[in-house]
Amino acid sequence: MSEAARRTLRTALQTVVALLPLLADGGAADIPALAGVVAVAAAVTRVMALPEVDRLLPRWLRKGDGS
Repeated sequence: MSEAARRTLRTALQTVVALLPLLADGGAADIPALAGVVAVAAAVTRVMALPEVDRLLPRWLRKGDGS
């Protein structure tokens, strides 16, 4: 898998996880809800960047050499 495809999959996964609180709230798209989505996205991105978490991901989704 190419590095570009791997980055795209990681971003898609992080986006889905970030949108879960908004969807659980019934889809209310007000400013506090959107701020929560941004905060969750930032937290998930930061956690996925940790080497310990990266090692737990499937090989094809890791940051480094996933081939």
